[in-house]
Amino acid sequence: MAGAGFESLERCLEKHLPLADLQEVKRILYGKETRKLDLPSRAFEAASKRDFELQGYAFQALTEQQRRPRTLRMGLVQNRTPLPADTPVVKQVTALHRRIEAIVEVAAMCGVNIICFQEAWTMPFAFCTREKLPWTEFAESAEDGPTTKFCQELARKHDMVVVSPILERDTEHGDILWNTAVVISNSGAVLGKTRKNHIPRVGDFNESTYYMEGNLGHPVFQTQFGRIAVNICYGRHHPLNWLMYSINGAEVIFNPSATIGVLSESLWPIEARNAAIANHCFTCAINRVGEEFFPNEFTSGDGKKAHRDFGYFYGSSYVAAPDGSRTPGLSRNRDGLLVTELDLNLCRQVNDIWGFKMTGRYEMYARELAEAVQPNYSPKIVKE
Repeated sequence: MAGAGFESLERCLEKHLPLADLQEVKRILYGKETRKLDLPSRAFEAASKRDFELQGYAFQALTEQQRRPRTLRMGLVQNRTPLPADTPVVKQVTALHRRIEAIVEVAAMCGVNIICFQEAWTMPFAFCTREKLPWTEFAESAEDGPTTKFCQELARKHDMVVVSPILERDTEHGDILWNTAVVISNSGAVLGKTRKNHIPRVGDFNESTYYMEGNLGHPVFQTQFGRIAVNICYGRHHPLNWLMYSINGAEVIFNPSATIGVLSESLWPIEARNAAIANHCFTCAINRVGEEFFPNEFTSGDGKKAHRDFGYFYGSSYVAAPDGSRTPGLSRNRDGLLVTELDLNLCRQVNDIWGFKMTGRYEMYARELAEAVQPNYSPKIVKE
């Protein structure tokens, strides 16, 4: 598997294909071409100075007679953990706050209205280790923890909705942990939270040692800029998870993740894009970057030798549109900010063309699924 030395699929294609072939390959891979945004030169200068990649693209909808364009700009952030995993907890969190603050400053220069960070962004993804301390010390209150307060300040300062995925400590219900995303309004108020609905039990993803499946269902958040939802990481493998956010009215579904190349890189370009098509909405796939090494070796009962790293987090964050088009991905090996301009009118326009919700036959599937989950269910298999 390619590691840090392989920058991205896009850079590889651009390096090796003639222009005419490149354009045709991108049309097949990515659908209708997304226009490059003309972002401020000072934003590129700041990104270069702070050593992260900056890209910007725009999706366009048709002009309508009775609805104005509903245009907004989104920012997706991918990053590595700046300090070693054995650094004291407070120092790691502080370093990540400073790193994200610098990236958000550039997002503000680019006119971003809604920004989303990667899964469990305030910590190394230590759930592979099955150790409790010090990793559970990264957990915070979703309502008034230090990271939520930090993000409230960012939201107020930049008039920006902030989606902040953290490890939550739920002191009101037995001090248990959740994998949670906090949604903060551009006013600075905590709009609400959502929790990871599906927990992996594969390879080193030993997350159920720390938290279980979320209990908040599929909330959708009405912001000043549009209706958004957050489908955390492993939930992207479950089509019904995307569907329920869409049924509840989401126009943009964020998918903050932490996933590694050996396990999922071939699935990554497909799943969020499929969800955008099937649900007539925009989807935003976000992945962290780099390798994280832990003080103690661990195993996961899968035959591998004891090791100290999770694997290579391959970045490659992107946005997909309801018409099947998508942006190029960010780098596989660098911190990055992807700025995307979109017109939410495209959701209804594509819905009118394809009609997946009209033809979805949800009542039929609801009835058959209700039967299928019963203990005495017998699959309907026709035999000779």
